Amino acid sequence: MFSEEKLNKVKEIIARYPAGKQKSALIPVLHLAQEEFGGWLSAETMDYVASLLQIKPIEVYEVATFYSMFNLKPVGKYVFEVCQTGPCMLRGSDNIIDYIKKKLDIGVGETTKDGLFTLKTVECLGACGYAPMMQLGKHYREHLTPEKVDAIIEECRVKAN
Repeated sequence: MFSEEKLNKVKEIIARYPAGKQKSALIPVLHLAQEEFGGWLSAETMDYVASLLQIKPIEVYEVATFYSMFNLKPVGKYVFEVCQTGPCMLRGSDNIIDYIKKKLDIGVGETTKDGLFTLKTVECLGACGYAPMMQLGKHYREHLTPEKVDAIIEECRVKAN
C-alpha cells in the first residue's frame, strides 16, 4: 500500500485526466510504485496499481513489460542501463557492456552479490552524440570508457558507504 502522501500524489495524477480516462495515469503511477516499493514492480504491486486505476491487471502488465524503465525483479541500488542501439554500438557500447560484466562479475540482467549494481541493456536513450552512454538513475553518463566506468563504480561504492 502507498503511504498517505503517495496516495495523495496518485489522486493528483489521476485528476489531470478526464473522467473515465484514469488509465492515462498509468506510467507516472508505475514510476511512483517502483520508487515506493524497492525499485521494482512485483505482480502484487502491479495488481495494486490496477486496482487504484480501476483497470485490468493485464493492462498494467502490458505497459510494465514493454518499457525498459520498469524493473520486474529486484535490482541493485545502482542500475547501469547501457544503450545498445546502433550509434552507441558503433562507438563501442558492446565493449563497455563486456567491460562492466567482467568488472562486476555479472551478466546482463544480473545484480552483484552485494546488491549494489545491476546491469541492463536498453534501447536508444536519445543521446546518440554522447555515445557510448548509459543512464544511472536520473542521470546520463556519456562518452564511456573503461576508465570512466571504473570511476562511476567507485563513486557509487563511496555513496553507498
